[in-house]
Amino acid sequence: MSDMEARRVIEALRSGIPSRAVGRYFAEARPQMLKAVQDGLDAACENGTSGGMIITGKYGEGKTHLLNTAFSMASDCGMAVSSISLGKESPFDKLYLVYQKLMANTFLPGRGQPGFMHKLEELTPNSSQANDLLLFASRELQTDKIYYVLECYLNTEDQEEKFALQADLEGDFIPNAALKKIYRRIFGKPAKMMKAPFSKTKNTQDYFAFMSHLFRVIGCSGWLVLADEAELTGRLGKKARLNSYRNMYRFLVPDRDPDTGKPWGQGVPADQIASRGVENTFAIFAFSASYDEDVLEGRHELENLESIYPDDPDVVRSVITMIQRAPQLQPLTREEIRQVLARIQEFHGRAYGWTPSVSVDSLEKVADSSGYLLRTRLRAVIEMLDQLYQYGSFGTIHVNELGKETYEVDDTPALEDVE
Repeated sequence: MSDMEARRVIEALRSGIPSRAVGRYFAEARPQMLKAVQDGLDAACENGTSGGMIITGKYGEGKTHLLNTAFSMASDCGMAVSSISLGKESPFDKLYLVYQKLMANTFLPGRGQPGFMHKLEELTPNSSQANDLLLFASRELQTDKIYYVLECYLNTEDQEEKFALQADLEGDFIPNAALKKIYRRIFGKPAKMMKAPFSKTKNTQDYFAFMSHLFRVIGCSGWLVLADEAELTGRLGKKARLNSYRNMYRFLVPDRDPDTGKPWGQGVPADQIASRGVENTFAIFAFSASYDEDVLEGRHELENLESIYPDDPDVVRSVITMIQRAPQLQPLTREEIRQVLARIQEFHGRAYGWTPSVSVDSLEKVADSSGYLLRTRLRAVIEMLDQLYQYGSFGTIHVNELGKETYEVDDTPALEDVE
């Protein structure tokens, strides 16, 4: 680790804002939870098995830190990683908004900046990779839009068209009519779209399925999807919440159709089979520990399910059960906290070029007297080290606690819902 990297870690801890750097260098705690994550990553990379998990934890106790650690673990395994914080602009009941946000925050292995288009730019018509992707897009998806987007992208030399097609794959979906116009200009014949017309509210799962295949084709070992602050789903209306759970099912149980709860295609006519789920993908959703009591029980989620979707094949019910039974981040043990404090002391010294002459016992005493939130206690320790570095001694440490989540329903419509 460089001194500059050490400084970035300290500054991230000082701000109380989790970062991937902190997740990479502070990954020793909670070994059982991390083993479950590693098992999921290994299943996606080595066996091609997709799946997901839900984690819960109290506010400020390390949910986002664990997701950042999972980010580093997946990157080390050669996986593409996409992350999102759920909220008003990215509610999980609207997959087209989630997709756009995820694509904007997708990192390929070994790259410090998001983006994957540089890999698509390397594809050439009739190459094995291009043919693989075209075959998948034509056979495995509910609509044939992505097939024509990719076909046009590979064959156009018009930069405006290329940018529009790139934007489509990143979530700014090009209208069907405009796509047909581009296809006719390039190939001199109409596009024969045999399947149902693409609708972003119904068929965005096509894009998730395609991207999970694309990442494998361009050399990634799999795809990790991280959804933080999933408890903000509790601010949605009850029908939107239930639809969010249904969409989560697509990632948590991707080998089954969320409309039927059965394996893909079972009991469905061949011409009505929906697009497959994601492949070689592992997803993690992080909820607040209070979500069960405040939302699932407090808002009678199962009763809502029975009244709104009386014929639901237990898909939503199963996700509610997963949230209720999800493993919760336990407070760090005293020994784990001491290990973290010792590393903070080491990093602070490297970051600012000095040798802190203070015992871990002293750091622990300051941490113990600075509230119950882990992030607040760590910020207090860094403030203590700052004072020692600048003045050679330290006085009373004052660190304000950060705010807590609430679950008031936000009925303000998103821009996409305003006609």
